[in-house]
Amino acid sequence: MNQISKMNLLFAFLMLLTLWNCSEDEGSTPDPDPEPEPEVVDFQFGADLSYVNQILDQGGIFQVEGQETNPYEIFADKGNQIVRLRLWHTPTWTQEVYGEDGTQMYNDLADVERAIVASKAAGMQVLLDFHYSDTWADPEKQYVPEAWADITDIAVLEDSVYNYTHKTLTYLNDKGLMPEYVQLGNETNCGMMYSDAKAAFPNCNVCNDSWTNFRAVINKGILAVNDVEANSTVDTQVILHVADPKNVDWWFDNLGLSGYDIIGFSYYPLWHTTIGLSQLEETVAGFKAKYRKDVMILETAYPWTTEGDDGYNNLFGGEEALSGYPYTPTGQSDLLQSITQSMINAGGMGVIYWEPAWISSEMKDLWGTGSAWENNAFFDYDGNANAGFDYMTATYEGQE
Repeated sequence: MNQISKMNLLFAFLMLLTLWNCSEDEGSTPDPDPEPEPEVVDFQFGADLSYVNQILDQGGIFQVEGQETNPYEIFADKGNQIVRLRLWHTPTWTQEVYGEDGTQMYNDLADVERAIVASKAAGMQVLLDFHYSDTWADPEKQYVPEAWADITDIAVLEDSVYNYTHKTLTYLNDKGLMPEYVQLGNETNCGMMYSDAKAAFPNCNVCNDSWTNFRAVINKGILAVNDVEANSTVDTQVILHVADPKNVDWWFDNLGLSGYDIIGFSYYPLWHTTIGLSQLEETVAGFKAKYRKDVMILETAYPWTTEGDDGYNNLFGGEEALSGYPYTPTGQSDLLQSITQSMINAGGMGVIYWEPAWISSEMKDLWGTGSAWENNAFFDYDGNANAGFDYMTATYEGQE
C-alpha cells in the first residue's frame, strides 16, 4: 500500500470515530449540575475582658473545677479567639475610686498593654476599642477627653484623633502587640465627644445632623490605623460600632464611608427587642448584602441566674426570661448558641460576649464595689467556669 492510500485510510477511520462520538453525545443525557457545596464560615468567638486585670488585682479568683487558673488561659482553652479591650484616654477616676489605696489607672494604655500581652500569650487575637473618652462611651453619653476639651477647630480635633490613634498603635506595634482589630468609637449611635462639651467644641453629634464633622473624625481614625498597619506584620481590620441592630441601616447609610472593614453592633436581646431572635438572621444577611462588609456582634449577654453574689445591684435579672431560655447556665448557653447559629446562617463573622469574667471581687467603679454583672458571667459564685462557655465549642451547621 502506497503512502497516499495509507493517509486516506487513516483519514476515513478518524471521520468514522468522530461521527460515532457525536451520535453517542446526542443520545446521552448530560449529568445534572452537582449540588452546590454549603458555604463554610470561619466564625470567631470573642469576649470583652477589660475588667480582668482589675478583678485580679482586687482579689478575684478564677477556677476550673476548683483549681485556680489564669483567666486568659481559661478563655483560650474554652474556645475563645478574640479578646476585646476598651481603651480610655486618661481615666484618672479608675484610680481615684480606691482613695489612698489607688495605685494605678485601669483601661488606660498601660493596663491595656498588660492585657494584650496576656491575651496573645494565651494564643488569642485582640480587638482594641478606642472610646475616645476618659470614661464610658455609649448611646447615653459620649464625653470629650479632658485633654481635648478646649479644642474649637474641627481640623485640630481631626489631628488630635489621628495623632492619638497613631501614637497608641505605633507604641503597641513596636512591642509586637499590634491588635488584629481596631474599633473606632464605642456604641456611637449619636456620634462621639458631645456630652457636656463646651459650646465652641466641634459638634460631632450625628443625632443633631453633624455628620460632616463626625465623618471627618472617623476618617482620620481609619487613616491612622492604615498608616500604622503599613509598617506592621499584622493585618488590622477597622470596626465601627452602634448599639441595637435596628440602628444599623440608618447609621451606615448616613455615614457614607467605605474605608472600614466590619460593621459591629451590640445586641442584648433583653434590651434590644425591635429585632427579635427570629429576625436576627434575616437582618444580618441584609446588612451583608447591602454594605458588602463583614458583620459582627460586638456585645451581647444573658443572665444564668437572678441571684446576686454581692451588694452591688445587677443590671440584668429583673426582666422576664425569653421564652425557651430560662435564667440557668444551660439557658444562657442555649441562647448564645441560637444567636451564633443565626449569625453563621447569615454569613456573620463572629459574636463577642461583654465582660463574661466580671465576677464579684473588691473591684470598684463609679457606682459600687463588686460586680453588677456576675449573674451574666461564665463563672459560678465559687469562681468556677460554668456552662456559659459551652456555646464556643458547640457544633454549628455551616461553621468551619
